[in-house]
Amino acid sequence: MAYQMVKFREEDRVGALELVAPIKTQHQLTELSEEISDCCRRFKANDGDLILVITEASPGLLAIEEQAGISATELSRFGSLSHSISECERPVIIGIRGDALGPGLEMALACDVRIASETSRFGLCQVKAGLMPWDGGTQRLSRTVGKAKALEMILTGELIDAQEASRIGLVSRIVPPGKVTAAVMELAKKMASKSPVSMEYCKEAIIKGMDLTLEQGIRLEADLYFLMHTTHDRKEGIKAFQENRKPKFKGN
Repeated sequence: MAYQMVKFREEDRVGALELVAPIKTQHQLTELSEEISDCCRRFKANDGDLILVITEASPGLLAIEEQAGISATELSRFGSLSHSISECERPVIIGIRGDALGPGLEMALACDVRIASETSRFGLCQVKAGLMPWDGGTQRLSRTVGKAKALEMILTGELIDAQEASRIGLVSRIVPPGKVTAAVMELAKKMASKSPVSMEYCKEAIIKGMDLTLEQGIRLEADLYFLMHTTHDRKEGIKAFQENRKPKFKGN
């Protein structure tokens, strides 16, 4: 598949998806959705890719509601930007260089870790056009920042700055402008040195556990912990510690 809206490369156990084109038409929105889905399929099919990184070639590509020429009605007609990302079992990190608005923020919420510029702004502004978030925004925002703050952001449609986003846990880290992509890649490479099985199980326990009772979540955690003891990576981790060397994880 030839990409128009994104670039995708794979190196050093990292799949890197870069947004490269601004959204100006409904067709481009649909194209972006299809290209993101295809990149996620490639990432999941390659056992050598442990981390998926999403970045912007230039600031503002996630400010989809502010892109010229697209009405609020058109935004609700294209395919999901979030669904294929949310289905990735391995960690997904996104770097936000500019504003993340509407579907752009919903896409970012589908990722596991969000790193943003100190000058970024965030908002789900659909209510101002008589609409509502539809690509997971009402569900993921509330699970990320809590019910009260999610209601305030969605019902007013107002923007928050990067400092507030960091304070409420919407982003895990803010960095100076121009440092976002480097910070994302540094974190991705740090994660990529870990056991693929361990990371997948940790993500599964956290994500699935949020929809369970505390007792059920602890049971899931215990089940995954004991299952991990049957893996090669667990044995390799112990052996590497005993031999005082870096482990060579295989993901099984």
